[in-house]
Amino acid sequence: MTVWCVLAFAFVGRGTPAPFDPPRRLVVRGPYRFVRNPMYVGAATALASAALYYQSLSLLAYVAVFMLATHLFVVWYEEPTLSRMFGDDYAAYRARVRRWLPSWPLL
Repeated sequence: MTVWCVLAFAFVGRGTPAPFDPPRRLVVRGPYRFVRNPMYVGAATALASAALYYQSLSLLAYVAVFMLATHLFVVWYEEPTLSRMFGDDYAAYRARVRRWLPSWPLL
């Protein structure tokens, strides 16, 4: 999933996921068709899966802290920045694609 997201940023967005080289075009293809933050969702899913596999409450607590920090970062920094960069295109994308959970059915 991460490779797919990075490639979408590089080839569609003409940039990277890193704040020092952001995309020049709004990326709404690939995994971004289904959820606005697929890399964060993928990381949280991997961490939660490890917590379940290892039956680790401390790792599960880390997942909660990770998701809270990520949510605050997305709401307070990432979304306002994308709104400034991409204006109405980003507003339309936000209206049709959810932040954390994909809309069902996917097909």
